[in-house]
Amino acid sequence: MAYHNPVLLHESVKGLNISPAGVYVDVTFGGGGHSKEILSHLQTGHLYGFDQDPDARANVPDTDKFTFVNQNFKHLKNYLRFYGVTQVDGLLGDLGVSSHQFDAATRGFTFREDSPLDMRMDQAGELTAEIILNTYEAEDLARIFRMYADLPNAWKLAKAISNNRSTPIKTSWQLKDIVEQFSPKKQWHKFLAQVFQALRIEVNGELDVLKSLLEQCVDLIKPGGRLVIISYHSLEDRLVKNFIRTGKFEGEVEKDFYGNPLVPFKAITRKPLIPTEEENSENNRARSAKLR
Repeated sequence: MAYHNPVLLHESVKGLNISPAGVYVDVTFGGGGHSKEILSHLQTGHLYGFDQDPDARANVPDTDKFTFVNQNFKHLKNYLRFYGVTQVDGLLGDLGVSSHQFDAATRGFTFREDSPLDMRMDQAGELTAEIILNTYEAEDLARIFRMYADLPNAWKLAKAISNNRSTPIKTSWQLKDIVEQFSPKKQWHKFLAQVFQALRIEVNGELDVLKSLLEQCVDLIKPGGRLVIISYHSLEDRLVKNFIRTGKFEGEVEKDFYGNPLVPFKAITRKPLIPTEEENSENNRARSAKLR
């Protein structure tokens, strides 16, 4: 199986408006699909690929036009500065979990396999889903399920977990057995996916990391450069949409003395681009993708 089938490949690379001599960053290198397409447009330019998952290193292309950085993109500016780069012509981020991470049985990202409840994108991280499920107070578990999955029965779900850990909850199917009773009968798959999504976001601090990335882009991307972000759930998409429109994650846009909006980016697409039906039929994981 391929490491990852790149979503909205041509739309995202076209959105970068690549200059053959430009400097670009793919902050979610993964299987290298997007990076390979970007590299095909470069002549004297250079591409930096970030990925905190060490498994991604196996996909690094053999070219002097590419530099792989095995780090979380929250450290983006610091590591680019190490390579002498202070500004770039464009940045691409394909958020979420790669197909490889979903399919690797030991990573715990899915309930399709009975796997250890890990969910770390960076295997060097200390916090795992198992630690959260066995040590967080019910109030904190409810907060996670409410904030990151918008589950109306978040409190009942949290109480059931806290009441069922006399035997430690270590595997995905143990968790599945506990929470399935709270799932709507016709939407059990979606419900379980939301539970696992909430835990994954907490383990990896995904929303805070995304905010950090967007804030760094203000100074990092040159005037006239492009920011391209693909998101897979409403929490991510809302942050991206608000930041592009207002330069803030919430609240009203700031204005200068003359009433002109102080907005660092200009939206190229008024609405997000979404995959075609053809792409959805070929790649089921593309269905929730939105590109801004």
